[in-house]
Amino acid sequence: SLLATFAALLRIARAEAGSQRNYVNIDLHALAEEVADLYSPLAEEKGLRFVTQFQPGVIARGDPNLIAQALANLLDNAVKYTHEGSVTVAVTEQEGRPALVVSDTGPGIPAAFRDKVLERLFRLEQSRTSPGSGLGLSLVAAVAKSHGLDLNLSDNSPGLKVTLRFPLQQANAGDA
Repeated sequence: SLLATFAALLRIARAEAGSQRNYVNIDLHALAEEVADLYSPLAEEKGLRFVTQFQPGVIARGDPNLIAQALANLLDNAVKYTHEGSVTVAVTEQEGRPALVVSDTGPGIPAAFRDKVLERLFRLEQSRTSPGSGLGLSLVAAVAKSHGLDLNLSDNSPGLKVTLRFPLQQANAGDA
């Protein structure tokens, strides 16, 4: 557990420092499908519907390992905290910008805590009894910052909706 926490802190620090600039064009549909394949059985085991909505041909620029880790963290949280209903992962374009969207029908995060949950080691009171270290969303925030992504946490009525929107210029940039 300590090694996993240390490894997560190290990944966050590297993402924040921008020391990993392995940016390439990423097929978000393919990346999201790989990550979703890992979490779909877990969701179904809990009795949740696991919904994928992947728009083909959505290309973004970034580090595929970091983007996959951020998406995995979002799906892990969605499955962990949703006790009934569904978890949805989508690849789409919003205003011409590539986007990854994870939504669930869990308890959500109160608006007053949405910035706070992005900080390292912060956990909401109701999540303190479940496994975790409070680093998942802080890694997502670090990856978003290092890639210039818009990170938005909003109400899914019920549940939480997290959107990661890529910058337009990165999405259209070719490989160097």
